[in-house]
Amino acid sequence: MERESMEFDVVVIGAGPSGLATAIRLRQLAAETGREVSVCVLEKGSEVGAHILSGAVIETGALAELFPDWRERGAPLNTPAGDDRLLFLTESRAIRLPTPPQMNNHGNYVVSLGNVCRWLAEQAEALGVEIFPGFAAAEVLYHEDGRVKGVATGDMGIGKDGQPTANHTPGVELHASQTVFAEGCRGSLTKTLFERFDLRKDCDPQTYGIGIKELWEIEPAKHKVGTIMHTVGWPLDSQTYGGSFLYHLENNQVAVGFVIGLDYANPHLSPFDEFQRFKTHPAIRSTFEGGQRISYGARALSEGGLQSIPRLTFPGGVLVGDTAGFLNVPKIKGTHTAMKSGITAAESVFAALGVDHPPAEVTSYPEALKRGWLWDELKTVRNIRPSFHRGLWAGFAYSALETYLFRGKGPWTFHNKADHDRLGRAADHPKIAYPKPDGVVSFDKLSSVYISNTNHEENQPAHLKLTDPTVAIRVNLALYDAPEQRYCPAGVYEIVRDDEGSNPRLQINAQNCVHCKTCDIKDPTQNITWVVPEGGGGPNYPNM
Repeated sequence: MERESMEFDVVVIGAGPSGLATAIRLRQLAAETGREVSVCVLEKGSEVGAHILSGAVIETGALAELFPDWRERGAPLNTPAGDDRLLFLTESRAIRLPTPPQMNNHGNYVVSLGNVCRWLAEQAEALGVEIFPGFAAAEVLYHEDGRVKGVATGDMGIGKDGQPTANHTPGVELHASQTVFAEGCRGSLTKTLFERFDLRKDCDPQTYGIGIKELWEIEPAKHKVGTIMHTVGWPLDSQTYGGSFLYHLENNQVAVGFVIGLDYANPHLSPFDEFQRFKTHPAIRSTFEGGQRISYGARALSEGGLQSIPRLTFPGGVLVGDTAGFLNVPKIKGTHTAMKSGITAAESVFAALGVDHPPAEVTSYPEALKRGWLWDELKTVRNIRPSFHRGLWAGFAYSALETYLFRGKGPWTFHNKADHDRLGRAADHPKIAYPKPDGVVSFDKLSSVYISNTNHEENQPAHLKLTDPTVAIRVNLALYDAPEQRYCPAGVYEIVRDDEGSNPRLQINAQNCVHCKTCDIKDPTQNITWVVPEGGGGPNYPNM
């Protein structure tokens, strides 16, 4: 069966903050100038917001650029940021630290980013943007001269054997003058663009963190609306970057999460279990006792900063948002920068499409970014996250100097190394004994995945691919004690043996995957590739 095709001026891949900001700004410009620019947004989640997970505390500057009247429009920013606290945890104590200026949240809002994206999608559709949720962009299409032509959605109804079933429906091709890739962190199509156009030639490797989050409803007496708390220290050792957040939303809800830099060395470390152990700390546990866990999820985030941003344009398309790496790590925020990158990309693409002979590559986009506040903001903090590659105390010391003395104006730039290259061998690192979950504040992986509402059509090819299946046992198990069993927060990877405890093999439970993409990042041999499953599959986050 041949694929049908649809034609647009601009196709946007991903209905996150950056993709929706791009689409909205394009249609605003079209309305302001009386030009017609057709815009389509593809979203792999079952609905807009289904795959969106973040802390989140957001700055409103970029939102106000799009909609100065966002309050009157009913944007779901209902909880102004209140008390800010930063704690250093030991195993039994909590020591309050001064809050760095980058983490000052006065004027910000505690939100469900998924609900913000749902609202942005409503605004986009009102402006004439066509949004197609449940359709995963699975393939980049090219013209004969090498320009990006658009994308194709994945076929539906392909069985595990790779053959069409009775329910087979071919994918659809979406062609555009410019394709905007807003896939979020570690985009599967963006990875192929990096290779084809050598977009990472002049930048550092991207580095990542894994963020694991739960949403709780706690006892009203313990709820302090707008309170923001971050912690560093226990349960992590001084060589592992990471920390927690607790954000008090409305309706007695608390978002709690833990982020661990994927540059950690000990292959025995389990980010999921570190998070569960964190919640048992005396200063944390009391918040959740008597409460109810509502939802769970995980995702990777780009932490490399300015020096890891790739070339942002190529013939036929651009990169925006976290797929390019605009997160401000010291500020613990990326929504405002993601949206600003989308706004800037939209303005550059719109201008390019309006000339008699539109350029294949919109090089004015990165030039415009470098003239604006986003680039300045990331340049100022470019050395803070890399300073922690040498450990917690070295990072603290340098960050204080950078913040209060150098103020981001030093002539040097620290560089990044790929996270998978930092993983040590199992024999060189101590095993970690994690306590069993108590079912009160700490839980196991499978019960957590259950409340993420994750679902995939079972009779489909696995979307987690092994380049060489023998590597899982021959290398990963032999040298690293199969770290994929631990760095995956959803129980996807499992070493199983026969009745005699021999003949180990790797079992991939792809049905459990919450699309965090940590396996694609941290696998020491880069043998695992994450690709999109059938559209609409994966987690379904209600208020994350």
